[in-house]
Amino acid sequence: MRPKLILPSAVLLAAALCPAGPSSAATLGPCRLPGLEHEVVCGSVQRPLDPGQPQGRNIAVHYAVLPALARNKKPDPVFFFAGGPGQSAIDIAGTVSRMLARLSNRRDIVLVDQRGTGRSAPLVCDAPEPTRPLRDSADPVQQFEQLRACRARLEALPHGDLRQYTTTIAMQDVDAVRNALGAERINLVGASYGTRAVLEYQRQFPRAVRRAVIDGVAPPDMALPASFSPDAQSALDAVLAACAADKDCERRHPALQARWRALLATLPREITVAHPVTGRDERLVLTRDMAAALVRAPLYAPVLASALPHAIAEAADGRFAALVGIASALQGGRRQGALAMGMHLSVICAEDMPRVAGSSERAGVDFGSSLADLYTKSCADWPRGEVPAAFYGIGPTSAATLVLSGGADPVTPSRHGERVARLLGAKARHVVVPEAGHGLLALPCLRDAVFRFIDAESDEAALAVDAGCARTIPRPPAFEPVAPAAGAPR
Repeated sequence: MRPKLILPSAVLLAAALCPAGPSSAATLGPCRLPGLEHEVVCGSVQRPLDPGQPQGRNIAVHYAVLPALARNKKPDPVFFFAGGPGQSAIDIAGTVSRMLARLSNRRDIVLVDQRGTGRSAPLVCDAPEPTRPLRDSADPVQQFEQLRACRARLEALPHGDLRQYTTTIAMQDVDAVRNALGAERINLVGASYGTRAVLEYQRQFPRAVRRAVIDGVAPPDMALPASFSPDAQSALDAVLAACAADKDCERRHPALQARWRALLATLPREITVAHPVTGRDERLVLTRDMAAALVRAPLYAPVLASALPHAIAEAADGRFAALVGIASALQGGRRQGALAMGMHLSVICAEDMPRVAGSSERAGVDFGSSLADLYTKSCADWPRGEVPAAFYGIGPTSAATLVLSGGADPVTPSRHGERVARLLGAKARHVVVPEAGHGLLALPCLRDAVFRFIDAESDEAALAVDAGCARTIPRPPAFEPVAPAAGAPR
């Protein structure tokens, strides 16, 4: 059993973590975070809401420090950047502490709630109740109206200038946290949208970066809404092709892709399905876009995607329970990791939408453009912050950078990581796990490689770290439920 961490007094710990001066130390204090058994330290820095008006309204940008276990710790902490955009880094402290457990032996782990998320001037819309009828949850008209109503509420807040939440401004906040902690250089770890944040921090503050790890790369120039459909299509095609190439899967589900396309051709149609939370039967009109959305969700995790052949075959026969069930499986911890949708749209509308019209991406055959259309409609009158032209450029990095990609990732596939690694130059290394989905830090051997990459004394040694173990991870075999034996309890 892992021994419990025993912390010194809050005063001594604050002084050790923040040698920059009494004004910084005064904002630090002990705190408890979700998912952590032990007490950590939390603080905040005051930042101008609008950097162009430094004497104007301020906001508090909150951060948490998970102290290193060793008494003789390293001077360069690890800053973790959450995904989304819109996820609170502090709210997922438990998950991060487990992913970066080896690093926390000798280095502090720092979690910053990016402005607009968590405790930092949050831009949160009302979360739908998990028992909400399925037909309402999937209605794009209702989704748009809810976002429009949320925007009106957010703009009435003291920090409701929605133009001030771009990644560029947020990374200036992060550097203020670095200064408050007195760290000369830091290590960066970012996942999903957090990779964009890492790249922007590197661009603005290259001398402050010792090492960087970007997992599931969402580069600043990818025009996210335009890439949703083709990237999901590639991931689904791979699942269907894997079934066709597997003798058992093909025997159980022959011509699965043709059956899937035939199902789509019958939509819209009325179906009856049990609500995954209440268990009550509901009738709703299943549209082509709704069916595609149900299939897209499990693609994020290969273990869930392995159930898609069975679920699609069931749906083709008129039984939709399996498809609805696995689509809901990723939402178990949704409230803890929920996105601040106001911040999410403030980032996407300012940074991605202006580039969608000129994007060369083409919608996937099955997924269409409905998701991109919702963003286009929502962003049409959403206030947009200024984004410097340099934000979209990725140049050679002076800090060793490990780029991680899942070959089966439906949202940040390896094509994005490959291009970014090439642009970052000789100090970047790209590791692809062919059968992995979205987020490689969950894989034990990749966590070990990340530890050795950051812990290495030199950039040369870091870039030479062996991560070959992850390349051999197989695709999970197609899942088939086992019927209970005769007479067994159900």
